[in-house]
Amino acid sequence: MAVRVQEEDFDIGRELAALTAGNHAIGGLGVFVGLVRDIAGGQSVSAMSLEHYPGMTERQLEEIEREAHARWPLDASLIIHRVGDLAPGDNIVLVACASAHRQAALDATGFLIDWLKTKAPFWKREDTPEGARWVDAREADDEAAARWG
Repeated sequence: MAVRVQEEDFDIGRELAALTAGNHAIGGLGVFVGLVRDIAGGQSVSAMSLEHYPGMTERQLEEIEREAHARWPLDASLIIHRVGDLAPGDNIVLVACASAHRQAALDATGFLIDWLKTKAPFWKREDTPEGARWVDAREADDEAAARWG
């Protein structure tokens, strides 16, 4: 299990190789990579800034990750979430789960990203032509998380 909150970018291939290194019992990886879009809510977005509550954010992500390990037979998992100023096309988040079986890896990955979106203390601001705006929680994210009970 690994959780990192960081400003610097990450190399997806290197992170996945490290996650599975030496473990030949792994039969499948579930992976989600979130990227900064250049449009949101019908408006152009020129930049995004992500803030968090240091210490509390990592603890919440670790708790979400522990829950995934309790629900699925995972060999390894990884959550990397970036903070700071980001531009369209930049990586925001990497969630990966490794298991002997693909369905466990895929389900756990979906669970982690859905719960991360609704339970982790991050605040997102988007810069638009009309000025900066804080992004409110979305009902669709709550609905996605609710499917996991």
